[in-house]
Amino acid sequence: MKKLFSLFLVLIFFNSFSIRGQNSKVSPPENAQDITYNAAVKSDVMSTELFGSVGQEASGVKWAISVRLRFGRKHYGADIEAIKESLMQEKFDSYIPSDIESSATDKAVTPAIGTDFEANWSMVATPPDNSMAVSNGGYIVTANNDGVEYYNTSGSYLYFNYWSDFFNNSALTSMIYDPKVIYDASADRFVMAVLHGTTPATSKVLVCFSKSNNPLNGWWTYTLSGNPLSDNSWFDYPGLGVSNNEIYITGNLFSSQGTFNQAIIYQIQKSNGYSGSNINFQYWHSLNATPYPAFSLVPASLGQTGSYGPGIYLVSSKSGGDNRIRLWDITDDMSGSPQVNSYTINVSTAYSPVPNSSQPGTSNTLDNGDCRIQNAFYLNGLIHYVLHSDIGQGWNGIHYNRLTISNLSNQSATFGLQGSYDYSYPAVASFATSSSDKSVMIAFLRASGSLYPEVRVVNCDNNMQWSGSVLVKSGETYVNFLSGDQRWGDYTGIARKHNSSTPRVWLAGCYGASIPNQNVYNTYKTWVAEVYGGASADINETDATEDALSVFPNPVYDFVNVLFTVDTREEVTIELNDIEGRLIKLLYRDTPKPGENKLTFNKGALSRGTYFVTIKTTSKIIKNERIIIFD
Repeated sequence: MKKLFSLFLVLIFFNSFSIRGQNSKVSPPENAQDITYNAAVKSDVMSTELFGSVGQEASGVKWAISVRLRFGRKHYGADIEAIKESLMQEKFDSYIPSDIESSATDKAVTPAIGTDFEANWSMVATPPDNSMAVSNGGYIVTANNDGVEYYNTSGSYLYFNYWSDFFNNSALTSMIYDPKVIYDASADRFVMAVLHGTTPATSKVLVCFSKSNNPLNGWWTYTLSGNPLSDNSWFDYPGLGVSNNEIYITGNLFSSQGTFNQAIIYQIQKSNGYSGSNINFQYWHSLNATPYPAFSLVPASLGQTGSYGPGIYLVSSKSGGDNRIRLWDITDDMSGSPQVNSYTINVSTAYSPVPNSSQPGTSNTLDNGDCRIQNAFYLNGLIHYVLHSDIGQGWNGIHYNRLTISNLSNQSATFGLQGSYDYSYPAVASFATSSSDKSVMIAFLRASGSLYPEVRVVNCDNNMQWSGSVLVKSGETYVNFLSGDQRWGDYTGIARKHNSSTPRVWLAGCYGASIPNQNVYNTYKTWVAEVYGGASADINETDATEDALSVFPNPVYDFVNVLFTVDTREEVTIELNDIEGRLIKLLYRDTPKPGENKLTFNKGALSRGTYFVTIKTTSKIIKNERIIIFD
């Protein structure tokens, strides 16, 4: 049974501590060791016209017959392949099934799953490359290599289309893939970057700005060259970030033979993109290659409501492993005098790639990839970032880091289960409850020789103490989408719901599944889930009891019974809220007797739809129940 009735707070308002509006960057120390000033070359400022206007009048049919183009691309070189292969036997010999995560403590918050639902399928492309964003207004955009879908935060399906149908433009004739989507909280809009083509002649970066805060109102689209240097390159593995006034798209340029050439950063003024006007942009190339080349740079957007700037921070690692990472600082907006500075920073725990992960029922393994940084955000002087790495004997684990900008120090912590499971493709989001709180939630994928590919989440608290990980969605089968070894992740989606009264994180991850009505078996589906668990400054949700509230019948046709239990004599309030958290009706406010109490309410003139019944005292939420009202 889905956990649609799990306890969660639905009253929607901005956190008192949330960072709003424009925020300044913290300056790294001057004359720091291992700094390179002017570490990239800037292009001229250019302009590009509107490419198209995407309307959402017609949604595609999710179960329509599709062309099975099944493709997968190797995303690392022979040197990394050799490292992975050298560890394979040791990993195989060390396998001991276990469910005990030795690094977990009882100090961190245990994640809890709220609304969750099945989303994107993988019928055309692999790996899924899940990306997702959630707006203040409660719209969810979830994308994978097949296409894009919209939901609201109650899990109601709103829209789906394959990428070719989404853009519906005859100028796009090649494969469309590698989506990244973010929510720009300061502008209250969505932004997407999607790639087109895998040759120098066809390579484009498709940039999409939502026309409003509702993605159903459509998007303005633009194209940038995937071969901006005209050096026979094509663009791969995008990153996407947003600052006060700009968006940033990063990528790796490869030769037509598949050899890595260099990394590139597009710096784009965002205001005109939201209005459908010509957008101005420039790009940075020839990034400094000391002590190792720039590769898969990850922009760090603000982890809370608002944005920061001018410019933005980015981070990158060495995909083959190292004990250092690189911080990149675009120092100013395009309208100012920007330059790119690079800092090399030691990490307390080295990282390195691991062999592929086994899965039951097949000899085909899941590709754990390399050690590029997966995801990052900036908050209160820190960059939080994650990658995966060998935690011993060739087993993959989460490698979580906090980089302090003011002194360029880096704190690392790893999490996993050496000898039993691979923890792969992590994504991190702020789970802060105050301006100084460093807590995060990390979504990731897990598999082993005894476990189908699944989605999980773990909390790392302010003091870098880990919770135990929590299952989000279990795998239903092994993956055999391609012949031979399987592409697995590339990345997992995660986003914080900024204007929730308590920390709320949404994630989108892939799990092994079949789609029998399409004759597609042993592929991936996407599971989207809301994650909560932290104590609010005003209301302690963690004290809630599972059986404290019962609402029946459900669905409701004429009247509804509310059965609740209280332990002490204190004032109790029962409210009816809509799916956006707005108070619809105060049902009850009194001081009932301790023990079990039963109340009955007539639905009256309430419209058909989904609502939430919330029972609370002055100190805590007792429980929250989702109900459906029919005419």
